[in-house]
Amino acid sequence: MPLGKTTVQETISARRIRSYVLRKGRLTSGQAYALKHYWQHYGIDYSPVTLDLQQVFGRKAPRVLDIGVGMGDTSISMAKAHPENDYLAVDVHQPGIGSLLRQAEAANLTNIRVVCNDVIEVLTHQLPNRCLELIYMFFPDPWPKKRHHKRRLISDEFISLLTQKMAIHGRIFIATDCIKLSEHIMTVCDNHRELINMAGKGNAAPRPTWRPLTKFEKRGIKLQHPMNDFIYCLSNDTVQEMN
Repeated sequence: MPLGKTTVQETISARRIRSYVLRKGRLTSGQAYALKHYWQHYGIDYSPVTLDLQQVFGRKAPRVLDIGVGMGDTSISMAKAHPENDYLAVDVHQPGIGSLLRQAEAANLTNIRVVCNDVIEVLTHQLPNRCLELIYMFFPDPWPKKRHHKRRLISDEFISLLTQKMAIHGRIFIATDCIKLSEHIMTVCDNHRELINMAGKGNAAPRPTWRPLTKFEKRGIKLQHPMNDFIYCLSNDTVQEMN
């Protein structure tokens, strides 16, 4: 029996093990300046109150959730290439957010906003259900050591939370260069009742041509790591329940 809305949110919120470790990364002067001067324009303060995304972006448009922004290059590249979409970037690391803000201001972008907080809390409390057309998780921390597997963001409960926020034709895109994480993704997502692997169960998808080449991907290619992309949509049963 699938978890209901309240059960999923309570289960996720009760997790004590975070999928990240906050490290005191040194801010460059440019990143610090951006955090101080541009946050008021692009930043959304975390609060356990549901956002009105149409008011946040000033329009009605397809909404994209970008989970984990690195140094912001990929988020900015996509926001530039697709002005028809609105991008909500979520991360916990200030240097990367500062870099994203600096780039957003330089490009004078109007279709990107950022939240500096745990994505689980953002999904649980700030995002309304059925609001996301696309969800991106590009090269999440693989936590490769067995004792750290419990820190992996992708879990059955987390996917249940994501599916609550997906629009009827929504898609989840995941990319990784870690074989063990690829296996974990397929174990969790391929067997989740609310999702369908669009490449077929047990298969990775072709690399989307529109996905920018990330810093982590470049490093993985240099190390000759295999790259795997995964694309998931809502199952027919879930879509029927929504109608």
